[in-house]
Amino acid sequence: MTTPPAEPPRVGRHAADRDAPTPAPTSHTPAHASAEPHAAAETRRPAHAAVSPAPAPAAAPVRPPGTTPTPTATQAPTTIGDLLATMSDVAREAGRTDLVSRLDGARTRITDPRLRIVVVGQLKQGKSSFVNALLNLDVCSVGDDETTAVPTVISHGRQPAAHLIVDGPSADSRIPVPMDAIAGITPDSPLAGGREVLRLEVTAPGPLLADGLVLVDTPGVGGHGHPYAAATLGMVAAADAVLIISDASQEFTAPEMSFIQQVIGLCPTVACLVTKTDLYPHWRAVVDADRGHLAAADIDIPLLPVSSTLRAHALRLGDEKLNAEAGFLELYRYLRERVVATAQQATRSTVATDLRVVSEHLALTLGSELAALRDPDTAGRAVGALREAKTDAEAMRRQSAQWQQTLADGIADLAADIDHDLRDRLRAVTREAERAIDEGDPGADWDQLSEWLADQTAAVIGDNFVWAHERSVWLAERVADHFAAAGQDSLPDIDVADMTGVLDSVAELTELDSGRVGVAQKLLIGMRGSYGGVLMFGLISTMVGMALINPVSVGAGLLLGTKAYRDDKEAKILDRRAKAKVAVRAFTDDVSFQVGKESRDRLRVIQRVLRDHFTSVAEQTARSISESLSAAQSAATVLESERAGRVAELESRLSAVAALRKAADHLDRELAR
Repeated sequence: MTTPPAEPPRVGRHAADRDAPTPAPTSHTPAHASAEPHAAAETRRPAHAAVSPAPAPAAAPVRPPGTTPTPTATQAPTTIGDLLATMSDVAREAGRTDLVSRLDGARTRITDPRLRIVVVGQLKQGKSSFVNALLNLDVCSVGDDETTAVPTVISHGRQPAAHLIVDGPSADSRIPVPMDAIAGITPDSPLAGGREVLRLEVTAPGPLLADGLVLVDTPGVGGHGHPYAAATLGMVAAADAVLIISDASQEFTAPEMSFIQQVIGLCPTVACLVTKTDLYPHWRAVVDADRGHLAAADIDIPLLPVSSTLRAHALRLGDEKLNAEAGFLELYRYLRERVVATAQQATRSTVATDLRVVSEHLALTLGSELAALRDPDTAGRAVGALREAKTDAEAMRRQSAQWQQTLADGIADLAADIDHDLRDRLRAVTREAERAIDEGDPGADWDQLSEWLADQTAAVIGDNFVWAHERSVWLAERVADHFAAAGQDSLPDIDVADMTGVLDSVAELTELDSGRVGVAQKLLIGMRGSYGGVLMFGLISTMVGMALINPVSVGAGLLLGTKAYRDDKEAKILDRRAKAKVAVRAFTDDVSFQVGKESRDRLRVIQRVLRDHFTSVAEQTARSISESLSAAQSAATVLESERAGRVAELESRLSAVAALRKAADHLDRELAR
C-alpha cells in the first residue's frame, strides 16, 4: 500500500501561479516611433476617446539635473504585481490619484487568493458530508436527522472558530459560537437574540483552505418545509464556481434539471457531483442516465462520481488507490484545470484592461504637452481639438448624457419586464393549481398540493431571478457600449444577489378542512335528510290503513337520506374548492408582492452601481482631456531655455508608459489565445 501526499494537490486561485510573470516590455523603440509629432494634434476622435500620445524616442534621453526619475523601459517589470506597481508610480507622479486608486483595486484582485465555491443541491444528497470529506474536517453537520439549516461559509484560519452572522449593526452582527455547537445552528437559534440569521462563518486550518479555497455549504432546496431556492441562487450569482450535488440513488428528477439550468444561467463554471457511489451498486447506470439528461437539455458540464465515505477511509488509512476510487483526484483536476484557470484568466483580463485604460489616460496628457513643445506651430490645432473633446467629455458627465438616458430607460423597462414576467409565471402556476383543485377534493390532497405549490413557486422565483440577472448584465453591456470607443467598456462587479429572507414575510398557505366525516356525523346527516321522507310517506300510507312507520316510509327515508348525504358532501367539496382557490390566489399574490418589491430594490441598487461606475469613467476621461488641454496651453509659455529639458522629461515618461502599455497588450493577446 502506497501512502498519498501529506496534503491534496493545490487548487487555489494562485496555487500554480501566485504572481504570474508578464512578458517583459522591450526597450527598443516601436515601429511607429518615427511618426510625426503633430499627429496627436491633428487626430480627431470621439468625445471620450484618448488622443494618441506622442511616440517614444528611439533612445532614452538624458534626464536633466533636478528632475524626478521616471521608470523607463529598461526597468522591465517581471510580474503583474510589478507591472501594476510601476504603472501606479507613473500615475502618482503625474498627480492622478484617481488612476492610482483604480490600479490599487486591480492589485487587490491579483493578490487576493480566495476562490469562492458554492455547494448546492436538493435535500439529503450528501452536501455536508462532501464538504467534510473534501476538507478532511468536521465542520458541517451530518446525519439522518441533521441537515444544513443556514448557509455555512468555511475559510482558512489558524485556529478553529465559528461566528454566527446576524442582521443588524456591524458592531454586534458577529456572535461567537462554540465549535461543538455549530451542528445545532438554525434560523431560530437563541444565540441570535431574535434577529435574522444570515449565515454561519467557520474558520479552520487546512491545506486547501490555506490556499484560498472558500467553501459555502448551502441549505437543501426543494422538499416540504424547505421549498425556496431564492437565497441559494443569490449565493450562486456571486460564486467563482458551483458544485451541484446529487446522489446515486436515482437519476436527475425534473426539479433537479430545472435547478441545474437556473444555476448555469447565473454562474458559467459549474460541475455536477454524483455522491454516495459506495451505497448504490448501480451508480454507473445512474451516471450514464444523468449524462443523457444533460445532453438532451443541451447542457455541457462535467459529471463527476464521488464517494465521501471512501474518501474519509482513504485519508484515515493513507490508501492512494482508495482515494482515487473515491473520485476526488478527478475533482482536484477539475478544480485546477477549469475553476482556477477560469478565475485567473478573468482576473488577468480585468487587470490588463485597467492597465491599458490607465496608460491611455497618462499618454493623453503627456503626449499633448509633448506635441505642443516639439512643434509650437501645431499647438493651436491641438488645443482646438482638445477643447472639442473636453466639451463632449463634459457632456458625458451631465444628466443629459446619452449613457445616462440608456441606463434610466433600461432600468425602467427592465423593472416592468421583470414584474410582468413574475406575474405571468405565477398566474400560470395559479391556473394549474385551480385546475388540480377542480379535478378532486382539495381537502384530501391539500398537503400534496401545498408542497407542489411551494416547489412551483420556488421554480418561478428562481427562473425570474436568473432572467433578471441576465437582463441586468445585458443592460450594463449596453451602457458600456457608449464608452467602447475609448476602450473603457469594462463592467463593474454587480454583487447584489443576496436573496436571503426574500420570502420571510410571505404568509404560509392557509390550512384547509380535510373534509373527513365520522360515522356518527354521517348518520346525523342521513337522519336529517330522511326525516321528511319518512313522515311524508308515512302519512300517505295511513290513508290506506297502514302504520306511520312501515316499509314504504322507511324505504323512502333511506333514499332521501342517502341523497341528502351526497348533496351535503358535494356542497362541502364545492365550498372547500372555493376556499382552496382563495388560499392559492392569496399565497401567489403575497409572493408576487414581496418578490416584486425585492426585484425593484435590486434594480435600484444595480442602477446606482452602474451610474457610479460609469460616472467615474466619464470623470476620468474629462479630467485627462482637461489636463491635456491645460498642458498644451501652458506649453506655449515655456521658455526656450527650458523647452529641451521639459521635452526630454516628457519623452522619458512617455517611453515608460509606452513600454507598460505594450506589456499590457501582450498580456491581452496571451489571454485571447
